[in-house]
Amino acid sequence: MIKEINKLKALLFDMDGVILDSMPWHVLAWKKALEEAGCQVGDELIYLHEGAIEPATAAEIFHNNGCCMDEELFGRVLKRQMEIFNRYYRKKVRPYQGVPDLLADLKRQGLALAVVTSSHSRITSEVLPASIRSLFSAVVTGDAVSRRKPWPDPYLAAAKRLGLVPESCCVIENAPSGIEAALAAEMTCIAIKTTLDARHLARADHVVESHQELRALLTGNREGFQASSYARGKTEETVETCGE
Repeated sequence: MIKEINKLKALLFDMDGVILDSMPWHVLAWKKALEEAGCQVGDELIYLHEGAIEPATAAEIFHNNGCCMDEELFGRVLKRQMEIFNRYYRKKVRPYQGVPDLLADLKRQGLALAVVTSSHSRITSEVLPASIRSLFSAVVTGDAVSRRKPWPDPYLAAAKRLGLVPESCCVIENAPSGIEAALAAEMTCIAIKTTLDARHLARADHVVESHQELRALLTGNREGFQASSYARGKTEETVETCGE
């Protein structure tokens, strides 16, 4: 069982893949930048490591998938990925349907809202519409903390900015590194299946199929926010069966 939602004081949202339908464009930019460096990887590898591809870990991630990569080359690839994204894809990014209304409803209900993203502040300011940004009391970007996801630092920083203890916060995520960051911060975590299926999200307290189901969970029954069959603690077999 996870906390009743009426005992929570804040919702902390990841940005890419949760608020913004942006991950397919980021993946395309990554693949083009990697191809220029002589590496070819599948989409799932990038989705699985969303928000957690760092210079110190990139070599291992890509070596394990047939690419020769060191920190220097990764730095060039990362720079090129950002250039490609900004030039070709940034203007294609849109909020998921219904998300602006959901955020406005949650704010009216008295919940504090924050964005916690691994994206740099410059990218965040360019892709997150001002009308949505105004709904958040805090925005924590990847360049604002010393350690990004899967470390707990970004979510702990958001709680601190909101003046709340971690236990009163609930995280909305779509990627394994974000789920791990939320759990390490000792926060409740809801995962949404926008980019990965349930077996990759099973560490979360709750997994929802869509933003419509997320809305129902967050605004429908505020008295009984119960863990479903996707909840953390169920067997791997149960989780995979429910996700098929």
